[in-house]
Amino acid sequence: MRKRSVRSLFALLAISALIAAACTSDEDGGDGETGGATGEAGGPIWVLLPDTASSDRWEGDDLPLFTEAFEAAGLVNGEDFNVVNAEGDAATQQSQAEQAIADGASVIVLTSLDTGSGATIIDQAKEAGVQVVEYDRFNTGGSGGVAYVSFDNVAVGAAMAEAMEPVIDGLGVDQPQVVMLNGGEEDNNSFLFRDGYAETVEARVEAGDWALVDDQFVPGWDNAEAQTIMEQILVSANNEVDAVFAANDGLANSTINAVEAAGIGPIPVSGQDATAEGIQNIALGLQTVSVYKPIQDEAGVTAAIALALRDGEDYEAAATSYTSELASGGSAVTIIGINAADGTPADSADGEGVVPYIALVPIGVTIDNIMDTVIADGFRTVEEICTGDIAQTDFCQENA
Repeated sequence: MRKRSVRSLFALLAISALIAAACTSDEDGGDGETGGATGEAGGPIWVLLPDTASSDRWEGDDLPLFTEAFEAAGLVNGEDFNVVNAEGDAATQQSQAEQAIADGASVIVLTSLDTGSGATIIDQAKEAGVQVVEYDRFNTGGSGGVAYVSFDNVAVGAAMAEAMEPVIDGLGVDQPQVVMLNGGEEDNNSFLFRDGYAETVEARVEAGDWALVDDQFVPGWDNAEAQTIMEQILVSANNEVDAVFAANDGLANSTINAVEAAGIGPIPVSGQDATAEGIQNIALGLQTVSVYKPIQDEAGVTAAIALALRDGEDYEAAATSYTSELASGGSAVTIIGINAADGTPADSADGEGVVPYIALVPIGVTIDNIMDTVIADGFRTVEEICTGDIAQTDFCQENA
């Protein structure tokens, strides 16, 4: 398991203190409205993760972070909580949700594979009296969970644009040819990420400064499909592509592979998740930015919310306390609203069809601030990044 920063460990321990100070014990009884299928508080918490293919964060970061947080609060793995992965199969995730309901779960933390299956799970769980926290990915078309925890996804895309724009302008190209390679259309976040960087791209294209070569979504965030799409874009454009807004580090690496195979580049490429591979690509000069979403904060605040819901307590107070006092990585939080029907921002966190959205602030990571962000926070280590040929990069030579 990756070594965590001292701040992250303090945060995990503090979750336990925060919840213990406020919660009602099982023996004292719950409020009868926040429990699992039996309607009683204190049932197990189930975390349903989507896959291992779209990003290595789900098994490498989220699983151990949830495990640490729940164990720090005194819960027993396999009894009081379960963290499972659907391995990319919607039917498997549906089965896991049904197992959680049958287990008398009080709370399901759900990262769905697609909005349709996710909305079905939410509606089914709510009908059984199980509360659902939508985690990282929002599910449109259903009734919505108790809360949605993620980063401000439009801000994620905007952070990519903030880092990419000056680099593209500095290429010395008369009219840079730009591609937008978005995530899967089945994931509402893909549209929000795109909104964030498209605002800059479309403004520069309209001004005549840049030209938009292509704007495509990658089904299922599939990295192999992304490479095929990028190869086709390069062929159609006669390799005249100067920069790519790729929506995460997996798509960024697929782009880099396609660009290298075409014998061009490196070119400015964006990404997100601050994966080890993404940071390595930045060190190698193959990727410009990876947006760091301090997952320890996202998982930490979600764990605090789930624990509060499990015990019939005020989850908004738990979220606010966690993020204001304990969060690492410089993340702040706002509680806004998101419309369950279509995933668009709402005017407030209240109202019919609106899900409270606990939105954390992301951080753009470039070669200039790797040490001050993901390394300082213990999310990545120099040893993890500086392996093989990457050890010879200027970044590793200066910091190893």
